[in-house]
Amino acid sequence: MNNDITVSTLNEVCLKENKSIISGPFGSNISSKFFVETGIPVIRGNNLTIGKEMFIDSGFVYITPEKANELNCYAIKDDLIFTAAGTLGQVGMIPSKTKFNKYVISNKQIRARINRNLVLPEYAYYWFSSPWIQKKLCNNNKGSTVPLLTLSEIKSLPIKYPQNLKKQEKVVKILSSIDVQIKRNNDMVQKLQVLTQSIYSYWFNQFEFPNEEGKPYKSSGGEMVWNEELKREIPKDWEVKQLKELSTIILGGTPSRNIDEYWNNGNISWLNSGEIVNFPIITSSEKITLAGLENSATEYMKSGTVVVSITGNIRASILGIDSCANQSVVGIIENKTLRKEYLYPYISAILSKFIKMSTGNCQQHINKKTLEENQILIPKKSVILNYYNKVENMYTLIISTALQTNKLLQLKEKLLPLLINGQLI
Repeated sequence: MNNDITVSTLNEVCLKENKSIISGPFGSNISSKFFVETGIPVIRGNNLTIGKEMFIDSGFVYITPEKANELNCYAIKDDLIFTAAGTLGQVGMIPSKTKFNKYVISNKQIRARINRNLVLPEYAYYWFSSPWIQKKLCNNNKGSTVPLLTLSEIKSLPIKYPQNLKKQEKVVKILSSIDVQIKRNNDMVQKLQVLTQSIYSYWFNQFEFPNEEGKPYKSSGGEMVWNEELKREIPKDWEVKQLKELSTIILGGTPSRNIDEYWNNGNISWLNSGEIVNFPIITSSEKITLAGLENSATEYMKSGTVVVSITGNIRASILGIDSCANQSVVGIIENKTLRKEYLYPYISAILSKFIKMSTGNCQQHINKKTLEENQILIPKKSVILNYYNKVENMYTLIISTALQTNKLLQLKEKLLPLLINGQLI
């Protein structure tokens, strides 16, 4: 053991002051009835990630300053935030440059204030967002229906650090430089996603794709007819068919958890419905073996498959890797006519329709048949091929950039223990 290395706990490296580690308020004290248009932002799960970004400074709800003072659950620069109920493993840190001077944590979070004389907050963030701590957090789950961690479990989380703050600074500098590139990649993917959705909408919702003369179709007088099935006007020479008539649609499944052969040392990516929040999907938290694939209802889906989570939050994404999925995920296999570049934005655009059709009191649910019988607009061949030529390279760049980001995340994971032990600094 390097004599400079100390092993301690989160509680021991926090400031020795009252409320250096606190849980969020009771849910009833920060429910939606207290939300206002502007005020003090509330940090929720959507502002944190699992080892990907330090802090997402957007997508807030707000409470009044008076309500914030009453709750007294503030988070400021350098504070660490842990998700304690819901998506366990989410850890964030409020950086020095943010849109707001202070925030309030939600009822599902825990805030920790680090003693900078012992551990740099940035170093603590990288440690606690590491894969081995994420695994420990998930293994400590005390919830039955909703994953849950207690305050005492968060306080007792281990931390290993060099006593020399200069060494900690070097670790932070190296890892933060990787994070800069990861953020650039994520920003690029997000912008490209918005751009491709806009192009799709312009062509197939507004029908301003070029006609045979190269002019915008609808604004240049292209003939439109009312379609009763879609309840909208469409170009006269286009078709409307059920999705199952044009594409293969498969439902995932779960290999038996009681058979080790299906899970141990697996190398086939296996998705759960919660991972459909990612776009595109270029990694999975679990792997199954070939035996697991062959002895369960799950099916192999290639990169480019459009996937839809049908239980919980109903969402869509694209596979950037070959994968299988659980029984809460449906895969829509692309083909020459309906490729991912058309299927993904089409499904994304009508998700609200599926949500309205969903059943279930505790969580939303639709079935495979709902997707199969959905009516889909089929452009004439010349139009859709022209559209594919416009957006194909963008989708290729989206997936390649996301895959590069995953390699950077893997690099961080390998570097951290080497950096901590002083092998690279």
